[in-house]
Amino acid sequence: MTKRTARVGIATAAIGTLTLGLLAGCSAGDTSGDDSMSTLEKAQDEGTITLAIASEQPYSWVEGGEPTGATIAMHEQIFKSLGIDNVKVEEVDWNSLIPGLNAGRWDVISAGMSILPERCEEAAFSDPEIMYTTTLVVPKGNPKDLSDLDSIAASGDVTLAVQSGAIEEGYAADLGIANTVQVDSAQAGIEIVQSGRADAFALTAVSMNWMTEDMDDVETTQAFVQEIDGVEQIGAGATVFRQDDTELLKAYNAELAKITADESTYLGLVEPFGFTAENLPPADLTTEQLCSGDLS
Repeated sequence: MTKRTARVGIATAAIGTLTLGLLAGCSAGDTSGDDSMSTLEKAQDEGTITLAIASEQPYSWVEGGEPTGATIAMHEQIFKSLGIDNVKVEEVDWNSLIPGLNAGRWDVISAGMSILPERCEEAAFSDPEIMYTTTLVVPKGNPKDLSDLDSIAASGDVTLAVQSGAIEEGYAADLGIANTVQVDSAQAGIEIVQSGRADAFALTAVSMNWMTEDMDDVETTQAFVQEIDGVEQIGAGATVFRQDDTELLKAYNAELAKITADESTYLGLVEPFGFTAENLPPADLTTEQLCSGDLS
């Protein structure tokens, strides 16, 4: 079967983020041009930090002109504890998040981004914040009786939508799923199923359950943990920093630990957005382990 790949979705909102030469004279951890201050020091001095989001509910999005979501709730508390009261957001497409971070367009990525070895080569990740499972968005009634990505691979007659750059895109490739359609956002993935141009869309379960809750033409399958070559794929999201921003990362992790060490504190921030205790990372799961690709 020949591979059919298309691209649909929102327009790229950060054109030119790869043009690092535009930022000549600025260090990777200093976006203001003042090399005497670190990103943390500048944010504390100005009282403002800029976050990039991919507008994926319920992690982080803008509603009524104000940022909201589970990762926003955590970040507002953590940065306030660091003396930074004002959190600004930039909405961009998913594939522009890390390039824009490294180009100095924003200070931090607040998108619940999964910790993957290839991403760790490009940026620095905080300690794990949110555990993931996957689901499929399918037409109401699930006419092709899909349950997980294995069922799609076995069918051979299913068109799967995947978000470009998301872990589910990698899962599909590893499983040899040929008929894929790339989309640039979670909303675009839902819409392509609604229009009949794809039979299913794979993304994190908490996102898809939240975003499709009031829709009468699509539904989600039971959440699942995908296996690749017999190994369960651990999905854990974190906040993303420039690799040079070690001071900011260390300070952030210290405050994050106060949240993840106490289940009631964690749930107080994320439960209003559909997350549960199952999303709280285990204490022995480390960023170093996930960056190394060790999923045993």
